[in-house]
Amino acid sequence: MKNEALELTWPAEGVAQITLTRGSEMNTLTHALLDGLEGAIVQLKGSGVRALIITGSGRAFCCGAHLDYFIEDQLGRDAGFILRDTYLDRIARVFDSLEEQPYPVIAAINGFALGGGGELALSCDFRIMSKTARIGLPEVKLGAIAGAGGVQKLVRHVGRTKALEWILLASHVSAEEAERRGLLYAMTEPEALLQEALALAERLKALSPRAIAQSKAAVYLSEDADLRSARRFGLEALSLLIGSADWTEGIAAFHAKRPPKFG
Repeated sequence: MKNEALELTWPAEGVAQITLTRGSEMNTLTHALLDGLEGAIVQLKGSGVRALIITGSGRAFCCGAHLDYFIEDQLGRDAGFILRDTYLDRIARVFDSLEEQPYPVIAAINGFALGGGGELALSCDFRIMSKTARIGLPEVKLGAIAGAGGVQKLVRHVGRTKALEWILLASHVSAEEAERRGLLYAMTEPEALLQEALALAERLKALSPRAIAQSKAAVYLSEDADLRSARRFGLEALSLLIGSADWTEGIAAFHAKRPPKFG
């Protein structure tokens, strides 16, 4: 799959990769890019995908909103509400859908991940950053705010104090700082970025896809639900897994002292 803004490839069996291909324009969030992300997510359903890698090209992972859409004299007095309904809400829904997929999503951050690009990275399950990359939500420099979930997700990742610092100071956070604050799975040399992402994908691919899907759902639910509701969800998820093909293989492999082979 390929359109003018991204390409979907399969670097290994069961591992998909979305590469944002408009590096010369910093991979901004055009409607074409959003079309591509939505189309790729639909295409991956039922494909046997076990992990998805998202990366950028050129100097950017993604540098956020496409500012050409924010020309007020073309939108009139209700520009903010028009953009909310036709563009901004769409970005938020696409990003949230990454968290809702049953497979793990890995952001391989090759360059600038700023504004909406930072929100895209925060919506992935794992983040691996090149040592030369930068991440942040610097919208206050434009008189704006990260409106596609980035503020809320950053608070959950690094805590209120650090989120306030990074957001209010419009910080371009280094890979070293992001790793120190627990935002990353790994930091790598630029040339090793995709290799590290693929190695993580292969580790995930070796595990039970059903258990990964339920565990991922349980983690995200736990951020918003009270403890007892989250615990009940976990118990129901475990009940669904018991007796499944993955459960049967996992138990058999444990008793036979061999690695499991999940389908």
